[in-house]
Amino acid sequence: MKNKAYRALDVNQIHLDRLLQQRHEVLVHAGLDVGKDYILCVLRWDGHNFERPWRCRNPADLACLAQALQHVAQGRRLVVALEPTGTYGDASRQALQRAGLRVHRVSPKAASDYAEIFDGVPSQHDGKDAAVVAELAAQGRSWPWPLVLPSETEQELAYQVEWLEGQRRQTQLWYGRLEALVSRHWPEATALLPLTSGVLRRCLLRYGGPRGLAEDSQAAQRLYRWGKGLLRRDKTEALAASARQTAGVPTGCWDEERLRRYAQQVQDGLRQHRQARRRLRQLAATQPIIQAMGGVVGPVTACVLWVELGNPQDYHCGAAYRKAMGLNLSERSSGRWQGQLKISKRGSSVVRRWLYLAALRWLRQEPVRSWYVRHKAQGRGAAKPALVGVMRKLALALYHVGGRGEPFDRAQLYPSLTAGGPASLDAVVGKKS
Repeated sequence: MKNKAYRALDVNQIHLDRLLQQRHEVLVHAGLDVGKDYILCVLRWDGHNFERPWRCRNPADLACLAQALQHVAQGRRLVVALEPTGTYGDASRQALQRAGLRVHRVSPKAASDYAEIFDGVPSQHDGKDAAVVAELAAQGRSWPWPLVLPSETEQELAYQVEWLEGQRRQTQLWYGRLEALVSRHWPEATALLPLTSGVLRRCLLRYGGPRGLAEDSQAAQRLYRWGKGLLRRDKTEALAASARQTAGVPTGCWDEERLRRYAQQVQDGLRQHRQARRRLRQLAATQPIIQAMGGVVGPVTACVLWVELGNPQDYHCGAAYRKAMGLNLSERSSGRWQGQLKISKRGSSVVRRWLYLAALRWLRQEPVRSWYVRHKAQGRGAAKPALVGVMRKLALALYHVGGRGEPFDRAQLYPSLTAGGPASLDAVVGKKS
């Protein structure tokens, strides 16, 4: 067991003076594998020479690890590299940065792919992962990764976007449970009104199901008032009649309580969702770059892109910005089999969902609609590839507007087509993103 290459040593028991006396290299790379409880560190010297892993308790021994690496860096150029591991690595980055050490980032995908190449064994564990990270950093496949504390505005942007997404997911969950109960006890309701209808939701909040509505002699008039003139009287009368003649399973008192509670959860989630969107529009108005991007996809979507992808000015080209969205094309072909081009779907799925909704709004406008219809016809009616093409074009437009500060001209989306439709973008960006 003592001869195993990846047998870890406690960072508090390392004799650095004895170790460094035999080392005269001026460049050394340290790879970190950050876990919730432990951090493993591997030093990589010139000539593909590695030290045994150091084990550090996270976060109890972070100061000791930073001090040890600081000692190694005396008279040498030390590069400390690690993979993005969510929030587990932030305290480590802060401790290393405070110690004056260079911190780099290594792609987790590159580390995973290189694991078998590293020692010829398709295994992955903490000690080996730290050595792989150090090796990739030595090959120049790492990038500076300083820990920059966000401003208060950026913190609020991140908070509002996270809250917005959280409320959307929770509301979707309650919608699913509500739909199951309505289908069981009142299946005719959703045939007359969608489950997203505010009138149906208020009906469930007040009556808890079809029984209470059937017992109310003024139900049709009340439903019409709730519709505020947008719901026809024949529709309200049909909904009231369906409650009296429903084929659903009779509700008990606790079934009605569940329907009320689920409808209330949906109502609360939608209210929180609207409040977050309203606040994001206010924040977007104070940020010039986000405001410019909002002219392409709407202010709320622009805020989501800013939080998930960062400042577009930090990307060296539009293709890199689009790749961060997972919209770069990939292909798998072998021999005679020719694979289809598909998007890689790397990165945040939240970005692609919001950009997908923005692309749907753009389909109403020219010249996007003409391009979409033509490519959909070329794909034998396949709408999804054509819509993905619109998303890819919008990604480049967002980079030019936000990353380069160029004014947005929708005619430049597809310059080969004649721009038509309204003379302004009010019909697009004026809508809620």
